[in-house]
Amino acid sequence: MLSKSQISFIKSLHQKKYRKAHGLFIIEGIKSIVELIPSAYQIHSLYFLAQYQSLLPKLPSNIKLFEVNNAELEKISTLQAPQGILALVHIPETTAFDKSTLQNNFSLVLDGVQDPGNLGTIIRTADWFGFKNVICSLHTVEVYNPKTVQATMGSLCRVNVSYQDLPVWLKDIKLPVFGAMLNGNSLYETKWGTEGLVILGNEGQGVSDEVNILINNPVTIPRVGEAESLNVAVSAAIFCADISRNLQK
Repeated sequence: MLSKSQISFIKSLHQKKYRKAHGLFIIEGIKSIVELIPSAYQIHSLYFLAQYQSLLPKLPSNIKLFEVNNAELEKISTLQAPQGILALVHIPETTAFDKSTLQNNFSLVLDGVQDPGNLGTIIRTADWFGFKNVICSLHTVEVYNPKTVQATMGSLCRVNVSYQDLPVWLKDIKLPVFGAMLNGNSLYETKWGTEGLVILGNEGQGVSDEVNILINNPVTIPRVGEAESLNVAVSAAIFCADISRNLQK
């Protein structure tokens, strides 16, 4: 049985300031947790309904295990319908970004994406198409937001997510910089080459002026119907699919 202080502590991690203070974030669902166990992420503790323990692989001895009941899980979960198991995971220490990983690859760059579900879906999409890096502006939503983590569906452990001061960081990158713009060259006529950065902007405002001036290859997804815009996660998927298709030619 969990104590009131344990429940209060886990519930505090629903908020960014306490995740930052304690260096922990929440991940839920057996699939995502099982994928996280062998990754570089370190699990602090697991909270599970009795029937879920048999679904877990062999665990490192330093992980704290707590069997909980439905009422306790509902109190600590971030979901309206808890998925039977929840883990607290250590937030990795910030290290210098290895720019060499950008070479001979395509990476997604997010300028001010605010919706946590969009960020999580973009990370999952990057994983599907083999993009190893997602670089976020300092104004992009936090990757350890529970809604973001949930939307990645386990892909968080396979995609490197980094936060950078984009206007400064981009000036030092010697790669083609593509940008998702309303008035650019057609996606279908774009010559992608073999490496580059693909910048996607804020859901409502698009790419910021400071970043826009650093884009040397503006690209537009041609519109056929009457919709005013595309969801940023959908746009990311279209860009990733077209780049992947061209790389496989």
